[in-house]
Amino acid sequence: MSTKIIIVILGVLFILDALLGGIKGSSGKGLISSKLGVPLGLIGVLMMIFGSYSSDLVNYNTRIEQVSIGKKLKIDGPVNSVKVVSPIDKDSVDCRILTMGVYPESHTKDIWVVIRPTDDRYYPQSDHTNTSYKLDGEWQVVTRFGGDKGEVYDLIIYEADSGASSFFSSTIEKWKKAEDYPGLKLEEMPQGAKELERLKIYTRKNCRGVF
Repeated sequence: MSTKIIIVILGVLFILDALLGGIKGSSGKGLISSKLGVPLGLIGVLMMIFGSYSSDLVNYNTRIEQVSIGKKLKIDGPVNSVKVVSPIDKDSVDCRILTMGVYPESHTKDIWVVIRPTDDRYYPQSDHTNTSYKLDGEWQVVTRFGGDKGEVYDLIIYEADSGASSFFSSTIEKWKKAEDYPGLKLEEMPQGAKELERLKIYTRKNCRGVF
């Protein structure tokens, strides 16, 4: 158990002691005097605030990203292949969007979104699951752009076998730990990743330095 969690627990206990101490007994006096109960309660509140706002639980909530959705492509008829529904080709998008699409029932491989900005490097995109979330014929993944306003990106959809997925996931983890995102050269892209679709996307605001 971490020190921060222990601080929160102690804070709760202090507050409970202060509240219970204010309950009067048969003698008409509280179990704890107000001179002791009030400071004890205040200390408990401060300990809870400190412990909570510095704990991983609250920090996780503050890291939840606000994403937007680009224009949507209307899909008619049966789905026979993996397809991007949003954004659409030549769409202008915000810095963080939800790339969404569809896939046929027979499709079993992982779906990856990779962006290629003007530096000619490839950046696999992920949320907390790394691979795109797939359910009932629909997939989605958070996609982040970090360039200047109006910068053009290739948004590329890949299907990946287990080896390619593991490579993308481990690469993202390595970048996160180093806090450095150099991108991949074309020759570094795994053999088990097959390109399915490519769109041109533009940023409609300055996204440099937002991540």
